[in-house]
Amino acid sequence: MDNARIARYLDRKWDEDIVPQLVDYIRIPNKSPMFDPDWVAHGHMEAAVTLMERWAKAQSIPGLVVEVVRLEGRTPLIYLEIPASGTDTGEDTVLLYGHLDKQPEMTGWDADLGPWTPVLKGERLYGRGGADDGYAIFGSLAAVLALQEQGLPHARCVILIEACEESGSYDLPAYVDHLAARIGKPSLVVCLDSGCGNYEQLWCTTSLRGLAGGNLTVKVLSEGVHSGDASGIVPSSFRVLRDLLSRLEDEATGRIRLDGLYVDVPEERREQARKVADVLGTEVYDKFPFLPGMSPMSQDPAELVLNRSWRPALSITGADGLPPLASAGNVLRPFTAVKLSLRLPPTLDGKQAGQLLKDVLLRDPPYGAEVTLELEKSSSGWNAPAQAPWLTRAIDDASQAAFGKPAVYIGEGGSIPFMGMLGEKFPGAQFMITGVLGPHSNAHGPNEFLHIPMGKRVTACVSHVLVAHHAASLRGETAGVAAHADSGDRHGGHGCC
Repeated sequence: MDNARIARYLDRKWDEDIVPQLVDYIRIPNKSPMFDPDWVAHGHMEAAVTLMERWAKAQSIPGLVVEVVRLEGRTPLIYLEIPASGTDTGEDTVLLYGHLDKQPEMTGWDADLGPWTPVLKGERLYGRGGADDGYAIFGSLAAVLALQEQGLPHARCVILIEACEESGSYDLPAYVDHLAARIGKPSLVVCLDSGCGNYEQLWCTTSLRGLAGGNLTVKVLSEGVHSGDASGIVPSSFRVLRDLLSRLEDEATGRIRLDGLYVDVPEERREQARKVADVLGTEVYDKFPFLPGMSPMSQDPAELVLNRSWRPALSITGADGLPPLASAGNVLRPFTAVKLSLRLPPTLDGKQAGQLLKDVLLRDPPYGAEVTLELEKSSSGWNAPAQAPWLTRAIDDASQAAFGKPAVYIGEGGSIPFMGMLGEKFPGAQFMITGVLGPHSNAHGPNEFLHIPMGKRVTACVSHVLVAHHAASLRGETAGVAAHADSGDRHGGHGCC
């Protein structure tokens, strides 16, 4: 395998073909169905699908099948199939995944940038969806094209590009079931929808946190009353809420108090966290826009890595019942409500966590206050299966070839429902979960960008792993599995979060 030749080919392919396509893609305000319920009428999703379908069909790959699959009442899915090249590997298949839907606009973009305005600045392409995850179909096909340009072998490949990942991938299980016979028996799943700790080496995701949360409301009165008359007699709804939250979280340290929300962290994941800390150092927390004088929750980068990947953590992401400061009078308010976002360890059962949350917060409310918890989310996380030796070697060799540095493995703090679902659908398959969302790339936020050199090198890494997979398949070191029936509880309508 001529790595320099791979790099030269992908440089040209990205610069001359892929980047212009991504520029056009960014212009399409193809918000996920959760954020655009009238997506059919608006036509933006169809425009994104058409752009990708047309480009894929134009690629010179012998036997390439490109099809837009449409199930009644569901978002479309792009299905691509590439026959094996070189020595036959039988039914063995590589499944590559990406998505084409986007998060909404969000405020805070720089004056010269915008979510639907593609802007090239040096090595960065700004705009919504380029890195999350518009590049996936282009990168997947380019990885195969780079191999075929050298006559290098690969197993049969299937590429799935879904259209509701940012809404929880609720349509994906139906499509996997519908296409199960055509998908075949993947022994390797490649996902290009994750993050990276820097732009200097390949990063592979080993786990994702689960998520439980919803709206916690405390009511004490039927209407607001004069605070001078009532304070000292009527318990403040805010104080009652604060008391309830203290059952869940130690307000001095941020540590979650409930033992049932912790799991034993595998030693392999602890060792990987230490290696991440060695690589990133203070960048583990320096990447965040701390105000002057602020400090992280720990000075130990390895502990911070474990905090964001394997330990429960609570955030309050919204509030109601509180008037704006400008109109806040001397009133003891009838209620206070907050939105809870409780991140869960990857191997903790999400439904179990949601029930525990209810039990703790609703039990024996102070002063007999009316306390409700509308649980919106209770999803499990994902922990990657043990990695086969051939894949470990392939990933590290790929990173050395593309970056000149070893690969790094990291648990991500977010909750991506489709990963748990794919793990359930294809038990026994190996997983390579990677991506280009690195420091300051700001997926879902303002000034989101794609780091183009990272995109090129990740594509080269996929090429390398595809060749290694083919060789491992011939040696009998891979084991493809057909899709299992969906349990229905590893995904949902709460989006990628």
